[in-house]
Amino acid sequence: MKPFAFTRATDADTAVQAATQPGARFLAGGTNIVDLMKEGVEAPDRLVDINRLPLAAIEAQPGGGLRLGALARNSDTANHPVLRTRYPLVAQAILAGASGQLRNAATNGGNLRQRTRCPYFYDVTQPCNKRAPGTGCSALQGFNRNHAVLGTSAKCIASYPGDMAQALHALDAVVQLQGPSGRRTIPIAQFHRLPGETPELDANLAPGELITAIDLPAESARFAQRSHYLKVRDRASYAFALVSVAAALDMEGSRIRQARICLGGVAHMPWRAREAEALLQGAEPGLPLFRQAADAALAGATGFEHNRFKIELAKRSIVRALETTTRSTA
Repeated sequence: MKPFAFTRATDADTAVQAATQPGARFLAGGTNIVDLMKEGVEAPDRLVDINRLPLAAIEAQPGGGLRLGALARNSDTANHPVLRTRYPLVAQAILAGASGQLRNAATNGGNLRQRTRCPYFYDVTQPCNKRAPGTGCSALQGFNRNHAVLGTSAKCIASYPGDMAQALHALDAVVQLQGPSGRRTIPIAQFHRLPGETPELDANLAPGELITAIDLPAESARFAQRSHYLKVRDRASYAFALVSVAAALDMEGSRIRQARICLGGVAHMPWRAREAEALLQGAEPGLPLFRQAADAALAGATGFEHNRFKIELAKRSIVRALETTTRSTA
């Protein structure tokens, strides 16, 4: 492993200042960055340990929302009583990811920043625009079973591997940041990126910007009664999603007042199916409507040699998640 400097930050200002130096990376739970360093995918010049920053609290907000500290562990977050009651979709998504041991170490901020599990990204002998810009995308003509079918580019077809983020996108979470220019907030819909011409960038963050918290808005708690996270994968546990669906409905009588659908495993970022949501709004739930919504969600999908099955799988997963959601009461 390449030698690197190590800074243990005791306050956010120090952490941000250290992270603005070229080649610096934050270290929190370490469940992704350490693996990437072992594999030679990442070779930072400096690790900035942020584990001693006071960012682990999970707190109710005055307006009724809930603030998830960036350094709160995934296990603590998933088991927090307020989250389980008001935002159960997030708890379901977290518990569908990784293993108990990893969730005990992984943090909320780190979860948002985890990198793709594209095998060509991890194989340093292969061209990869995400790891080494300008070298090419081996997955385009390679084994691309786990790759994206929506929002791809000629530069990259990698898929986002996480689970928690799909629920956060569905519930319109807001990310709190602190950087060299001060504090700012960003809607999570604008946090992750599609690959475009710069697949090496996963998020819209300035150099040195630190995630300090994730806010769940009060109004998104209205989906608590009818929400479901469905993850389809090769193994029943400890596997990344082929397709996942975060689905939530807010009902008014027999009609859908609002719907939220966010897909995982099919794009470079959590994919909000807004066309499908528009079809569902104001309608009475039912199988024909759900199938119509699923078709709309995947209308722009393009499969590759080994992953075309994902398009039909995603449609069926949307229908199943929505059917489960309509049967849910908590």
